[in-house]
Amino acid sequence: MRIALVSETWSPEVNGVAHTLSHLASHLVAKGVTLQLVRPDPVDGGRDSLAERDVHVRGIALPIYADVHVGLPCRRRLLQLWRQERPDAIYIATEGPLGWSALNAARRLQIPVVSGFHTNFDQYAESYHLSWSIPFARRGLRYFHNRCDATLVPTHAQREALEDAGYRQVSVLARGVDAQRYSPARRDAELRRQWGAGPHQPVALYVGRLASEKNIELLADSMAAMQRANPSLIQVLVGDGPARKTLSRRLPEAIFTGFQKGEALAAHYASADIFVFPSLSETFGNVVPEAMASGLAVVAFEHAAAKELITDDVDGRLVQPNDRQGFIHAAGELSRQPAVYARLGRQARQRAATLSWANIGDRFLAHLIQVQRPLHAAAHTTSHV
Repeated sequence: MRIALVSETWSPEVNGVAHTLSHLASHLVAKGVTLQLVRPDPVDGGRDSLAERDVHVRGIALPIYADVHVGLPCRRRLLQLWRQERPDAIYIATEGPLGWSALNAARRLQIPVVSGFHTNFDQYAESYHLSWSIPFARRGLRYFHNRCDATLVPTHAQREALEDAGYRQVSVLARGVDAQRYSPARRDAELRRQWGAGPHQPVALYVGRLASEKNIELLADSMAAMQRANPSLIQVLVGDGPARKTLSRRLPEAIFTGFQKGEALAAHYASADIFVFPSLSETFGNVVPEAMASGLAVVAFEHAAAKELITDDVDGRLVQPNDRQGFIHAAGELSRQPAVYARLGRQARQRAATLSWANIGDRFLAHLIQVQRPLHAAAHTTSHV
């Protein structure tokens, strides 16, 4: 079986879409699937070893998001490619110009298409003062996804929201976590010493892009409240982005590590105690199960991954969406309750350990196989007319 993956972003870029696609692509290849990858030109110009064919198209940086590139329209090139090397199904991860070109080419050639709904456009538009564009974007996105044979979303709440908005053929494909990599066993005493944290001194951690759509103003207020409640608290922020300077001014004692990956990222998670995640822009938020698997007590809004995975005061702390003061209070209160955050972290680890990328990958492959059946059945019927 040959599957084409079309995405504006790909590893080693650091974001949730690239992270998820990396796991799914590895699983497809492990199952014997031939992988065809279509993406904008990577910065390093390299080819991905997972893909039999790694097709690079011209890309441009987004004006409001300079380190994010979108592929330019390339319908003719994709038609030529897929006529010569026809995939059995296509997965389109992003709805940019490249995604639209892929969808148009696939419809022309009658190749089954599955799309992913990975980005909450409404939140991004509001964060970048583009609220005027939301009605147009909503109509465009609905039109895009309803032309696909299936759309995959990460949570049941997202599926319900899209179905209420008129989307068809929506299914849930959850996310997994590598519970061997992200584990309390990765706790690193030397790393904690570098942070200035003693054995019993709490560390509050944030992992993610430092940008306005991640609700960084609330992150700053919450971290400050935690330190007021427990002056011995250490603040560690993993990631980078346009809001780093603002955050460094707001949190002068915080440790900014930049982006981390692999074993280093796992050690940063496990060496902390409380994970603070105020974002409401995610459709899922892979950092939440990663923090849980690492044994951290998570403070988050009842939204996306946190809503799916956390039971309040059992394996984390949940706050109603947009309850700003409630979030600050929950974070501050937890920072001075070591027995509570230790208990929540232990329970979070048990919950996250039940998640598996292998199971998610199998479900993903099943969706790609399922959309092929109507076309195969139609072809079989026509041949007997």
